[in-house]
Amino acid sequence: MAVVGEECPSAAWCAALLAAHGRLAAHLPQEAQEELWQESPDVSIAAAVVPPSGDLAKVPGGWRLSGRWTMASAARHAQWVLLASVENTPEGPRQRILAVPRADVRVHDTWRNAGLRGTGSHTLSVDGAFVPAHRAMTREDLLTGSADTEAARCHRVPFPLVASLLFVAPALGAARGALRAWTAITRERRTPDGLPALEDGTYQQVLARSSAEIDAAGLLLEGAAGRADRAADPAAQVPLNLRDCAVAIDLLVTAVERLYRSGGARGQDEDGDLQRFWRDVHAVAGHGSVQLAPAAAAYARQVMAVPAG
Repeated sequence: MAVVGEECPSAAWCAALLAAHGRLAAHLPQEAQEELWQESPDVSIAAAVVPPSGDLAKVPGGWRLSGRWTMASAARHAQWVLLASVENTPEGPRQRILAVPRADVRVHDTWRNAGLRGTGSHTLSVDGAFVPAHRAMTREDLLTGSADTEAARCHRVPFPLVASLLFVAPALGAARGALRAWTAITRERRTPDGLPALEDGTYQQVLARSSAEIDAAGLLLEGAAGRADRAADPAAQVPLNLRDCAVAIDLLVTAVERLYRSGGARGQDEDGDLQRFWRDVHAVAGHGSVQLAPAAAAYARQVMAVPAG
């Protein structure tokens, strides 16, 4: 997704989420999986699962679902939508994720964000749709991963191990695109003395520091992906992956901010690439899954629980 993000972070964002939502849907009961993928493996699935919303009522054979959900990326292009809602049970509230056909979902044109404008992350509404019991799963099904030892690894690892990585990868591509755009602009710039800008120490330091930070973020994400693919105890790696993804996005924001500030008026051209990448990186950085505070708290709890030795 980082490679796609070098050209269009919005496309990378949608590609990452559509792939991830197929992974989520694979936790549904077998009957639902057959219903979703009976005609083709290439089924587009959008989702609005955080936070849960709407009204969910138990009815014979399943549930009745109504309500509104915000920021569902690529929903206009989806064939199915995963929606999270809370069921009130005698044991207390329980969060369920339900697969709803696109025909039962209305898309409201509400996405006017400064960054990631091309993701079409609009608001959705459902009005009394019936969802059969086999098209629902609990939130715990995603957090723990499949207990089936024969299932593919991507379905056995807990989803939080990879969730942040999916969101940060498009930002890595955007930062690389910003560096390329900044370099192209700066090659043509001259200092007040008439010298090429890249012969000036100020611009050289911007180039060196920003490129190093982007490379460092890439290494952090490679490490996180490696743990997701190969770690013997995936659940134990969740805090480390959360930490590395949160730090990576901080590095990317810092690097792109420096490039933008030193890019001059040409870098701010509304038709130029640099300002577009700058907006997109900041949009990714605002997502709840990549915030440093909760990631740091999870990592600190893990460290404190491990005896010093």
